[in-house]
Amino acid sequence: MFNNKTILITGGTGSFGKQYTRTLVSRYNPKKIIIFSRDELKQFEMQQEFNGYEMRYFIGDVRDVERLRQAMRGVDYVIHAAALKQVPAAEYNPMECIKTNIYGAQNVITASIENEVEKVIALSTDKAANPINLYGATKLASDKLFVAANNMTGERQTRFSVVRYGNVMGSRGSVVPFFKKLIADGAKELPVTDLRMTRFWITLQQGVDFVLKNFSRMHGGEIFVPKIPSMRITDLVESLAPGIKIRVIGIRPGEKLHEIMCPADDSHLTLEFNDHYVIRPSIIFNQPVDYRENRLGEIGEAVSQGFEYNSGTNPIFLSVDQLRELNY
Repeated sequence: MFNNKTILITGGTGSFGKQYTRTLVSRYNPKKIIIFSRDELKQFEMQQEFNGYEMRYFIGDVRDVERLRQAMRGVDYVIHAAALKQVPAAEYNPMECIKTNIYGAQNVITASIENEVEKVIALSTDKAANPINLYGATKLASDKLFVAANNMTGERQTRFSVVRYGNVMGSRGSVVPFFKKLIADGAKELPVTDLRMTRFWITLQQGVDFVLKNFSRMHGGEIFVPKIPSMRITDLVESLAPGIKIRVIGIRPGEKLHEIMCPADDSHLTLEFNDHYVIRPSIIFNQPVDYRENRLGEIGEAVSQGFEYNSGTNPIFLSVDQLRELNY
C-alpha cells in the first residue's frame, strides 16, 4: 500500500524514523519519504545513508503548525514519532514537554486534516497507560487527541489511529546503550533503580513492522497494542555482563516498577486479536465502527472484565540467553 505514495515521518531522524525509512525503501517503491525534524545535524547525518530520489528533508518543529501545513502538502500517510521522551527531563521541564507532546500532536492533526492526508498513525508508549509521570500524561493526552480527531474531519476522509508499545531495545537514550557504554568504559558495577523492575521489550524492526501492518488494519480511532514479551532488569544486566555487581540507586522521578499497556479500567473497551490488542475509543463517532473486525478481516474477541496487560504479570518473559541473543 506504500507504492507510489508520499509518507511523512515527524521526528524522522530518530531510531524509529531511520528504521521505518530503511524498511520502506527496501520493501516498497514510495513516491516520497519526507523526514520532518528540527535537528539539522541529524538530518545531515541521515542523508549520508538515505539519499535516494524519493527522500525529502524538512527542517521544522511540530510546535509550528504553519511549517507542518507546508510539509504535508500532497502527503498520503503520516507517522507521528516526534516527542520529548526522557522521563526525568519532562519532570524538570514540564511545559516544554507539553508544548511538543500535546500542542505538537494537535498541530499534526490540524495540518493532516487541512491537507486531506489519508491515514495518520501516532506512536504512543506504555507510559501513557495509568500515567504517573508527566511524559506519560502528555502522551495520554496526545492519544486522546488523535482518537477524537476522527470526529473532526467532517467530509474529509482522514483517519487517525495510535500504536502503543513498550521499551524499544537499543533505541537512542535507552538503557542498553547506556549499560554497554559503562561496560566498555570498564565499570565494575551497573546502576539499577530497583531489582524487581520489569519492562515490555520490543525490537526496533518489530515496532516498525507493527506500525506498517496497522496502516492496513485501521478503521480509525483504535489504539493498537502488540503482544510482546517482558524482561526483568536483573536478567538484562546478566545478559550484558554476566556476574557483574548491581548497585541499586532507587526509583527515578516518575518511574514505575512495572509498565501497563492495556489498563484494567479500559478492559470493557479492549479486544484481543491473535498477535495484538485493540483498545476501542470510549467516545461515539459520527459513523459507528465495528472494531471486532479490522480491515484485514482479522477478528477480535472481548477480554474479560478487569483484564490488564502488565509487564510484571505478562505470561511471556525473555530469558537471559534470549536477551543476550537480541542485544548483540
